[in-house]
Amino acid sequence: MSSPNNGSAVRQRFKPPDPASKANKVSTKPPQRQPPKTPFKVEPILAFYILLAGHTIAALYSPIQDCDEVFNYWEPTHYLTHGYGFETWEYSPDYAIRSWAYTGLHALVTLPAKLLGASKTTEFYGLRIFLGVICALCETRLFAKISATFNPRVATMFLAVLATSPGMSHASIAYLPSSFAMYFTALGMASFMDWRGGLRTAQGIWMFGIGACLGWPFAAAMVAPFVLEEIFLASISDKDGVIETAWRIVDGMTRTLITLMAQVCVDWFFYKKLVIVPLNIVLYNVFSGKGPALYGTEPWHFYIRNLFLNFHVWLPLALLSMPLLLAQHFLRAKGATKASYLRGIVFLTPFYLWLAIFTLQPHKEERFMYPAYPALALNAAMSLHIILANLGSTDPKNAISKIPVQLRYAAVVIFMTAALGLSLLRTLGTMTAYGAPLSIYASLHNPNTSSTSGSDSIVCLGKEWYRFPSHYLLPPDHRAKFIRSEFSGLLPGEFSDIPASQGFGSFPGTWLVPAGMNDANREDAGKYTELKRCDYVVDWRGPSTETTSLEPSFVEDEATWEKVACEKFLDAAATGVLGRMLWVPDVPGLVPSNMKRVWGEYCLLKRKRHGRVVQEKPAKTLDWVQKIENIA
Repeated sequence: MSSPNNGSAVRQRFKPPDPASKANKVSTKPPQRQPPKTPFKVEPILAFYILLAGHTIAALYSPIQDCDEVFNYWEPTHYLTHGYGFETWEYSPDYAIRSWAYTGLHALVTLPAKLLGASKTTEFYGLRIFLGVICALCETRLFAKISATFNPRVATMFLAVLATSPGMSHASIAYLPSSFAMYFTALGMASFMDWRGGLRTAQGIWMFGIGACLGWPFAAAMVAPFVLEEIFLASISDKDGVIETAWRIVDGMTRTLITLMAQVCVDWFFYKKLVIVPLNIVLYNVFSGKGPALYGTEPWHFYIRNLFLNFHVWLPLALLSMPLLLAQHFLRAKGATKASYLRGIVFLTPFYLWLAIFTLQPHKEERFMYPAYPALALNAAMSLHIILANLGSTDPKNAISKIPVQLRYAAVVIFMTAALGLSLLRTLGTMTAYGAPLSIYASLHNPNTSSTSGSDSIVCLGKEWYRFPSHYLLPPDHRAKFIRSEFSGLLPGEFSDIPASQGFGSFPGTWLVPAGMNDANREDAGKYTELKRCDYVVDWRGPSTETTSLEPSFVEDEATWEKVACEKFLDAAATGVLGRMLWVPDVPGLVPSNMKRVWGEYCLLKRKRHGRVVQEKPAKTLDWVQKIENIA
């Protein structure tokens, strides 16, 4: 049995010395010269500005990559702030697997712009920029703790991964619970990393808890390695250490439960019944027997391929981090950090844990990896730090020391240049290839683009329904509707827009059960409108486009439709692998034809007046919405 003194000594091995205790000791030694500043140290404020610049560019130019972001989050937010929008089955009170607390927080962010009279487009991009600011703050917090806990060079490499990864470019500003969980993963890791002034176990558990409750409940799995570390240290400590650890864990769980209670109260207000949304999400995805596999399955290597696209050379480094750390420890290699060997293992484990859990799931989506992006960046930074430390070896016994220094330096420069180049080509390629859905609706805000009727104009979405960027980019007197296409699953419905004056209270669409919803992805005919009601239609035509009776080429039907706006849009099916992955210059003679990007037209079409069928009288509720918009 260990004595109390032994327990304290064990914990002291894992805790940096208290600066205050050093200050109280009177030293008889002559004052020593301060060590020179490390050339790799980057100040947190500079790191923040670097990250913010990248996220702001992404907010302004990155396309929305997941239709769930639009229909599950942008549209409900639009309903809260503007009174109408698309509603998915997840928001039906019968299922309630989306939290109004999460959506409401984002709606509050857009309110100042609305109250100041700004356009809905300003609200849209303002919220994206706000998300980029929050992400940069969370990343900077973790960056600072990595610098203090591990090594300034590790922190600099961590910054390089975050700032140059295409994956972080779009995850940082995505309006998704998985991105929200990613923010709090960074804050949680920073809390567990920071032992100065006492352990912050409770704060770390709480940060992961917020990400799990308001964001994505499965993100709670990433806290496991840190809690197990605490339990392990307590097990080899004295009785007081065990009690302190227990209280810290209870404290963190209590804070999380308070957060959950606040979320339940907000959701109760909107759903008008008691629901625990995080629990509902887990029950549906894990225990319902239906789950997300209804929406497609992918092979086990899906995430490896996807992460390589989004992190290129950083992914192999992240996967090699644990073997390199073990080699460093057992082979006495260079690259040691201020943190202990145990702490290194703990902080490298979350990425492996997350990747293993979701690789085993049949349904896979890119956004499921977002919470682990900070952990991936840390793993890659640790690997690169260890490799660089050994490349810089001058030990004659080391074979690396026999390689000329200039050659080693050139190899590092080439590697970093390639990493930066790949990131720029991938990010630029995505923005230029798929940006059309964010830009074509701007023409509707032009006064010269006159409406074809005195009532709300109908913008119809057929085969391009999943690229709709939300009602935020449409003028107030325009509504999006679905027309039939080859898609045969369940499309979103619409929130009830019954005005409060009819006695249904505020936000009736949040608690009234919509018709035609189900959790089995069964098609509902009530979600479609007739083509003759459409004033505008969105269509895409490329070399690989195949027309059918349900998906005719509206672009070619010049007798009925005229072009309002058309933008280049990548024909992925007709473009080679290189052109799909990276930006390739469209310069004749410079790039082989089989590597060039092949383009189609992404168009907003307007019904010609002479070819227009008289529109049916719109629903009464739309008249109410129009009156409300006129008052506003």
